[in-house]
Amino acid sequence: MDNALLCVQNLRIAYPQNSSGASTAWAVDGVSFILKAGERLGLVGESGCGKSTIGRGILGLLPRGSRTEGQIHCAGQAVLTLSEHQLRHFRGEAVALVFQDPMTRLNPLMTIKAHCLETLKAHQPRLSVQQAKSKVLETLGAVNIPENRWTQYPHEFSGGMRQRVAIALALLLEPKLIIADEPTTSLDVTVAAQILKELTRLCQERQMGLLLISHDLALVSEYCDRVAVMYQSQMVEVGPALEILQSPQHPYTQSLLQSALHLQAQAASNRESTTPVLLKVEALQQHYTLETNLLARMIARAQPQTIRAVDGIDLELYAGEILGLVGESGCGKSTLSRTILQLVRPTGGRVTFGNQDLAQLKGSALQQCRRQIQMIFQDPRACLNPMMKVGTSVAEPLLIHGLATPAEAEAKALGLFERVGLTPATDYSGRYPSDLSGGQLQRVAIARSLITHPQLIICDEPVSMLDASIQTQVLDLMKELKNEFDLTYLFITHDLWVARFFCDRIAVMTEGKIVELGPTEQIFTRPQHPYTQKLLGAAPLLARL
Repeated sequence: MDNALLCVQNLRIAYPQNSSGASTAWAVDGVSFILKAGERLGLVGESGCGKSTIGRGILGLLPRGSRTEGQIHCAGQAVLTLSEHQLRHFRGEAVALVFQDPMTRLNPLMTIKAHCLETLKAHQPRLSVQQAKSKVLETLGAVNIPENRWTQYPHEFSGGMRQRVAIALALLLEPKLIIADEPTTSLDVTVAAQILKELTRLCQERQMGLLLISHDLALVSEYCDRVAVMYQSQMVEVGPALEILQSPQHPYTQSLLQSALHLQAQAASNRESTTPVLLKVEALQQHYTLETNLLARMIARAQPQTIRAVDGIDLELYAGEILGLVGESGCGKSTLSRTILQLVRPTGGRVTFGNQDLAQLKGSALQQCRRQIQMIFQDPRACLNPMMKVGTSVAEPLLIHGLATPAEAEAKALGLFERVGLTPATDYSGRYPSDLSGGQLQRVAIARSLITHPQLIICDEPVSMLDASIQTQVLDLMKELKNEFDLTYLFITHDLWVARFFCDRIAVMTEGKIVELGPTEQIFTRPQHPYTQKLLGAAPLLARL
């Protein structure tokens, strides 16, 4: 313990159950572990098992009224005895947290520049303006955010780019320990590899510890020295990464490994589609202009910079198929999906669904069409009202479209809760989004997208927050629903192994363009484009570890 950077002993955490502060169920129950300086410990387990709760407990970020027992010593300090003033310096300077959801870390009214400078000045007020700027730009550059984008706002960044900002904010103050809670959930494999290589390099150079919380066993095993497995609030197995992979002892670890291997070994059945085209995209463009102020334009006499997020996409999606769309963070995947749905009107090109030109639809006609095209968003919180119970959120589309009475809508919502694994449904339907884990929220979002029985579902990273065993269950469920209701999926993901497991065809996208399109197995075994080859080379693979 003397040379430990972090020592957790018999930690138990329970969240407040009601307004009186009473708590009963332990979210973390009797967890103990040690992390040394320069060591990398991976914490894996199912959604809701307590992984993120441990990270927040170490930083004193639990909700008011939570009950905590045990001891946490970090960087020579007894964390549970620190005052609020001491915690403010402890957070960031001694330990930094990279959140699972970057939007909980970023103020939508502040630019990225303002976020970084505020963090730096709060802890290092003696830095000059130039020193602060240089340090911020250097840190942003380390996570591949170009200098010309630091004056933008969070909503102007993709999910993956926002995650990179969150990582940069954690690195700014050069802490002794970084707790990374799903830091690469929104990133493609090449960028994820860059980020994790950077984090592991910093660990080695600065003797900085890393607690990497993830559901991805392959990723954790590739970048961590040791792996700890959480199951039902307890740490059931801990040991060297290679040992955990080669000879897992606990039944849950064994099932987790088998599920991960199953995802990487199985490929979706590919078929030559003779069915009609359900969705056709022709020369689709979505361009954005980076505005500069009038004075800057007059001095530089420069035209505003244009970002070609979607740059001339041609795509056909056949009825009943699953088309995967893969590519790096910020390449335009999510923008393409939103443009198809007409959530943002295209700069140019055409989108045809069935025999309807979506750009020509407005008002109620567009609303009725959207009943047939639903979306599972990358961030489940983006489609759930924080002030509305999740059962009400799932039932709401039926009421909006006049498809059911309130009682019928509630019954159908409960049925879908059961289908997506939120059981017993009555226990979950009355909760608010803040009461659920990220993985549970993603399942709620899936249920909400299915309730109107659409023809096409656009899935934007629908299983990115789930561990491998739950991923398999949800993907199998989506396949069952596809066959049962004759669904078609446009499946956006950065996880190549999930795409291989689930999709009939794969389109590879980079810099706003589709550079390769073909049957899944052809893409994996005979990739033609250099970018596709790069993606496949960067993907964590259990067989290589």
